[in-house]
Amino acid sequence: MDERGCCRRRALCCRRGSGRSQREVLTMKNSPDRSKAQLPLAVVALATAALSLPAHADSEVDRLREALRTLTTQVRSLEDQRTSMQAQLTETTRARDALKADVARAKEIAKKAEADYRTAVKEFNERLEERNQTLEKWKEAYAEAATVARTKDAERAKFETDANSCKASMKTCTLKNKELVKIGRELLYHYEGVTFGDVVIAREPIVGYRRVEIQSFLQEFGDKVLNQKVDP
Repeated sequence: MDERGCCRRRALCCRRGSGRSQREVLTMKNSPDRSKAQLPLAVVALATAALSLPAHADSEVDRLREALRTLTTQVRSLEDQRTSMQAQLTETTRARDALKADVARAKEIAKKAEADYRTAVKEFNERLEERNQTLEKWKEAYAEAATVARTKDAERAKFETDANSCKASMKTCTLKNKELVKIGRELLYHYEGVTFGDVVIAREPIVGYRRVEIQSFLQEFGDKVLNQKVDP
């Protein structure tokens, strides 16, 4: 009986020791990180405790075996969760890296677009300045051409006036010339009709009638010729 009591006390001591290990294992279930490292130790401890039990404690062994299976299942579940979380972490890391690459490319594109925009604005301003300078030159050239055109128009108007005056003068000269030709022909006609007797009579110093008549005739023709004089 003493030996059985001693063995029972050792068994109870061993049970208390295995009970503390089980609580520690159950407590570690709430900490995934710690359970990952400590669960194998707990499993080994439970297995050791189970092997150290006497053969007659079948119910306790069954309970420990059930606890071991439960812990094994939990370990496998946690391992599966860790693998899934690791896969999710890997996928998240890959997605993050891809997003970082996309952001970097987007920044490069935006930077290039901004540089292109600034270059385009600079070129546009330069072309605008060149166009303004060209426009100012065209304005100056147009003003000069307008001045020359006005001067030429004034000269043309003066030339037209002079030309019209010349035409009128020429017309007048032509008419007077015709009249002078007519007077000259008439004078020539009278001169051709003068005879020797007419000359003698014209020089007769006593009466002088014919001479006065001839002088009046010459005075008449002289007045006709003077009337056809063209004033400059």
